[in-house]
Amino acid sequence: MASSLTKDPAGTAGSEKTFFGHPRGLATLFMTEMWERFSYYGMRALLPLYLIAPNGLHMNPATATAIYSVYLSLVYLLAMPGGWFGDRVWGPRKTVAIAGGVIMLGHLTLALPTEGTFFAGLGLVAIGSGLLKSNISTMVGHLYDGPDDPRRDGGFTIFYMGINMGAFAAPLIIGTVGENVNWHLGFALAALGMGLGVAQFLLGTRHLDRRSLVVPKPLSADERASTLRKSMIWLGVAAVFYVGAVVTGVYTLNWLLVPITVAGLVIPVVVLARIKRDKELSETEQKKMSGYIWFFVAAAIFWMIYDQGGSTLAIFAESSAENSVLGWNFPVSWYQSVNPVLIMALAPVFAAFWLALNRRGKEPSTVVKFSSGLVLVGASFFLFLAPLTIAGDGHKAAAMWLVAIYFVQTVGELTLSPVGLSVTTKMAPAKYASQMMGVWFLAVTAGDCTTGLLSIAGVELNGTGVVTLQAALAVAAGAAIFMYRGKVKTLMGDVR
Repeated sequence: MASSLTKDPAGTAGSEKTFFGHPRGLATLFMTEMWERFSYYGMRALLPLYLIAPNGLHMNPATATAIYSVYLSLVYLLAMPGGWFGDRVWGPRKTVAIAGGVIMLGHLTLALPTEGTFFAGLGLVAIGSGLLKSNISTMVGHLYDGPDDPRRDGGFTIFYMGINMGAFAAPLIIGTVGENVNWHLGFALAALGMGLGVAQFLLGTRHLDRRSLVVPKPLSADERASTLRKSMIWLGVAAVFYVGAVVTGVYTLNWLLVPITVAGLVIPVVVLARIKRDKELSETEQKKMSGYIWFFVAAAIFWMIYDQGGSTLAIFAESSAENSVLGWNFPVSWYQSVNPVLIMALAPVFAAFWLALNRRGKEPSTVVKFSSGLVLVGASFFLFLAPLTIAGDGHKAAAMWLVAIYFVQTVGELTLSPVGLSVTTKMAPAKYASQMMGVWFLAVTAGDCTTGLLSIAGVELNGTGVVTLQAALAVAAGAAIFMYRGKVKTLMGDVR
């Protein structure tokens, strides 16, 4: 990336370097996020395949999908406490450095060939990812002179490209090594990727804004003691409970999976209810929160289907797809590179398209974009019925069926996800402005936990009936939001 650095004409004596016209610190954060996403998506591409492989953990597809879904839900659930640590305990910069080390340790633990260390590694990666996710984005914001800095949106766009570059390369490299050479060597490569990310982050911290060193709202001595005491009590209760279950011989994997999935559904409800019932909110803020709940539920349905691209679709591809193009075979994990490469190709097109419509006064409203995203993700599962039918007749489904499904889901993501992030910040009550992004991530948690509970209950998510039901639910939700768009717009107030 050194070649992309140019002299900043606005810098002191023309000597300050920039990264594509942006602060030099963006290069540090770009590369950190790229390597973190490389490690995360590489491991994620291998995860369900390793869980079902005869030379892996050899689990049934339902259990593998449950574990995969619970893992994803934990990453997003832990983003809220991760942001809290950055705000109250360590500050963003220290939190990201520690998070990178925890993630690397998690991948190294995954590389050890035992079932116990595998689940410990998953837990460490989830904790580290939760710590990193909120705080690294905060540091990107620190590089600019407030929300009105004209370079700010472009900086986040470049940062977002780093995410997708890492996500694109990871399955091609880590997936190939994991599937074709050794599963645990693949996980070790993920650790190497995160190690490179941590190293360049530490080397490049001098280019970051000093605000990233500051703890915005440090805990008082009493708060720190109280938090530590409560944490130790809950940790002790959990330890006694699970040790007792193991000692008595009643422990099964569901004793771990079920509480997490239930918590992933209950916590979002509790958080939204607490904000909604806050008497300090104005009437306008209350109405906006009522409108936001529509978007939250819709987003949970969207992510429930969308995130099955790495589990349900991957497991189907492993057993029932012809994973080849023009006679050339490729690893199943490579399907996970389709979405990021499509994001990089289509995101600029969508941005230009919305801008062109806006100039003509024809840009769809937030509600219409959101409902379109739901309809599209539902349509992707209706499309999934075609390869399911082909496989049901005893044939292998062509790889392009799966590519087509990922394409439709990506278009749906570009319609819904950026709009969801934007509407979250716009509709957030002033009192909860810094917490609402974590609330948005809870929609992903709720969606993935729904998938997890269905899998734990033994539901065959690759069955045509269940796929049809999920597709119909998403389309119906999208249609409902569109039909009641007038009511939702009223609740949104001045937000458009």
